Amino acid sequence: MAYRKLGLLAHQRKALLRNAVTSLLESEKITTTETRAKEIKRIADRMITLGKTGDLHARRQAHAYLTKAPVVKKLFTELADRYKDRQGGYTRIIKVGYRQGDGAPLAIIELVK
Repeated sequence: MAYRKLGLLAHQRKALLRNAVTSLLESEKITTTETRAKEIKRIADRMITLGKTGDLHARRQAHAYLTKAPVVKKLFTELADRYKDRQGGYTRIIKVGYRQGDGAPLAIIELVK
C-alpha cells in the first residue's frame, strides 16, 4: 500500500496532512493518533529533505505544500542547518496511550533534537 487512507476523502486527507505537517514544523511537537502520526512522519521527513536541498525548486515545492510562509522560512534556515549532517530520521513517534472518548491509540510526533 502506498499510503493510509485514514477514513477520509482525498481532498480531506490532503488538507489534514498539510495542516498537521505545517503544525509539526512550526511547533516541533504535536499529539495525534498513531496512524496519522505515521503518515505525518513520511511527509515531514520529505519536507526537511527539501529544506536541506535549499534550491529554488525545493523552496517552491515546500511553498506549494505547507500552508504558512513563516514555516517555510524556518524550514529552509533553522531546520536545514540543524539536520545538515543527519541522513534521515528527523522525526520520532512516541506512543502515549489511548484517547478518552473512542479509545484510539495516541502518539506524540516530534522533531529530533
